[in-house]
Amino acid sequence: MPTIHIIEYNGTEHEVEAQNGESLMLAAVKQMIDGIDADCGGSCSCGTCHVFVDPAWMANVGEADEYEEPMLDMNPERQAGSRLSCQITVNDTLDGLVVRLPRSQF
Repeated sequence: MPTIHIIEYNGTEHEVEAQNGESLMLAAVKQMIDGIDADCGGSCSCGTCHVFVDPAWMANVGEADEYEEPMLDMNPERQAGSRLSCQITVNDTLDGLVVRLPRSQF
């Protein structure tokens, strides 16, 4: 089971065990991680599960697709490595993934 490292804006780090095939957002919500609001429940329609993927992991995670891009574009905190965690599907190649949370979700 892959372990994901989620770092809150204040520096608090959480190790989240995630099931292969589930979204990073779902894994975080199931473990009640503060900072992943997930208002739309994972349908890529709100942007409240925004994360910053550590640059070393971008090749494994991949870039945002055409549906995710508009949600990210609306976010004033968007930066290189921004992704919606509902669009990141956990698999064994993401074991050890590091993501950081923004100051707030929009």
